[in-house]
Amino acid sequence: MRILLIEDDEKTATYIASGFRENRHVCDCITDGHDGLFQGTREKYDVVVVDRMLPSMDGLTIVKTMRTAGVKTPVIFLTSVGGIDDRVDGLEAGGDDYLVKPFAFSELLARVNALSRRPPFQNEKTTLQVDDLEMDLIQRRVNRQGQEISLLPKEFTLLEVLMRNEGRIVTRTMLLERVWDFHFDPKTSVVETHISRLRAKIDKPFTHPLLHTVRSTGYSLHAPR
Repeated sequence: MRILLIEDDEKTATYIASGFRENRHVCDCITDGHDGLFQGTREKYDVVVVDRMLPSMDGLTIVKTMRTAGVKTPVIFLTSVGGIDDRVDGLEAGGDDYLVKPFAFSELLARVNALSRRPPFQNEKTTLQVDDLEMDLIQRRVNRQGQEISLLPKEFTLLEVLMRNEGRIVTRTMLLERVWDFHFDPKTSVVETHISRLRAKIDKPFTHPLLHTVRSTGYSLHAPR
């Protein structure tokens, strides 16, 4: 993999970059927020690892700006701030995972591997389809009526969970566990916010909705009945 590391602490950066390189990955290390944003939007990476507190521009702003610019690269936040609200802020900014310092490099590597694109198992589906909505799990592409839909990593995962459960009700708790790995309710609107964004992309431009809200229960993705 090609990994971008944005970390201003020299000791931490050296530790992480050395670990990635020992595992035969390419790691570009940037110590400044503005420079990291420039590198992350200019070059193509498999994963970005970014510290939340950085000189000139903080990690949240970097990721928000990358997402606004259309960069879909999976992002892991590193931080010494580990409160629930801080984790949620990172996820809502467009991050895909969150690791609190101090941490073991083996855990970081496992999380990076989990976010990277992997070939499917031999007998696993490589495409999903609900009505005229299609998802290519290999190319990480979604289209409806032949029109490609651009999704951020979390939006893609959210849609994948819904498509794999076509016609069934998926509760908010299930989504928190399967998409955000929360095994508790953080009492935020992270699910509702992402559902709203997803609906705007896969439903609003088209003739009929596929994503339905089941009042007081959850959500269901299915063709018109």
